[in-house]
Amino acid sequence: MLKAEKKVISNLTKCYSIAPLTYNGSQHFLVAAEKTDRCILFDPEGNEEATVWTEPGGVMSMVQVPGTNGQFLATHKFYSPNDSKDAKIIIATPDESWTWDIRTLVCLPHVHRFDIIESQGSYYLIACTLKSGHAYKDDWSMPGKVYVAQLPGDLSPYNEENQLPMTVLKDGMLKNHGYYKVAVGDTQTCVISCEQGVFQFFPPAQSGADWQINQLLDTPASDAVLVDLDSDGDKELVVLSPFHGDTIRIYKKQGADFSPVYEYPVKSPFTHAIWGGMLACGPAAIIGHRQGERNLIAFTYSREDGSYHADILDKDCGPANVMHFSYNNEDILISTNREIDEVARYTISNI
Repeated sequence: MLKAEKKVISNLTKCYSIAPLTYNGSQHFLVAAEKTDRCILFDPEGNEEATVWTEPGGVMSMVQVPGTNGQFLATHKFYSPNDSKDAKIIIATPDESWTWDIRTLVCLPHVHRFDIIESQGSYYLIACTLKSGHAYKDDWSMPGKVYVAQLPGDLSPYNEENQLPMTVLKDGMLKNHGYYKVAVGDTQTCVISCEQGVFQFFPPAQSGADWQINQLLDTPASDAVLVDLDSDGDKELVVLSPFHGDTIRIYKKQGADFSPVYEYPVKSPFTHAIWGGMLACGPAAIIGHRQGERNLIAFTYSREDGSYHADILDKDCGPANVMHFSYNNEDILISTNREIDEVARYTISNI
């Protein structure tokens, strides 16, 4: 059974995005707001170190640029599905005085998730738009897309007037919400979820080659992650469905297809936060939902009884996103508990 020791490290209005950051040779992490509020740099113990920006907010994703000293990319001005037409990806570059220069990398309306993927020594920026436009509130008639660009080694030439060109990798992706980076051997892949199902994107095996796109599931999904919970050598597919939905399922590969093997018996409205990977005690998936009981839940597998188990780590907190890292030989989770404007640091243990 997993349990969590909680420490509230900040109260940030509509806190949302989290990302690790290596800066000046040390481990840090970033937390930023969905609405107009700060982006904060923390040390691993959860102490606030610096304010990166005070506005505009609208931060859905943040990713460090590989090989840099604290430079990272972030979404700006994605405030909601109905207020995201001005969304863009920015470059944040620190100097020795812990201040950041903020410049536009690319204006990309409705950009929600993005990441940097490495393949054969090349880096690719992959960006997912939730939709491609709308004519009125809650209009989903214009599906989202997945964009890609080979990321240059030097981002200094890019700004509002000289933006990074991106090309469409896949379109027709309604409610294109979920993204998770998953390693397959030495290959970094992207698990992307939308109304048409769950897709896995494999980067080019060599420069100039095509991306490979495999459909894993045709069930509408909000988010998904591949993680080997039962340690049999094959990753299960943990799926939150449908878009901002209430169902948490685990699928296993049976032949060529994934089939459901477990469903969390408690409906969990507005499922949203998702993490999957290894803790000191073994593999786990961490899920949070933002309505109803608004819990943070850990899913594991027991070899003793051959079944999946769910442990509630925190109640009535409404997590938007969650991130794991190891520090001082302990498993740490950072959760942006958006619905109560709380950034929390959890130390996870097995009892």
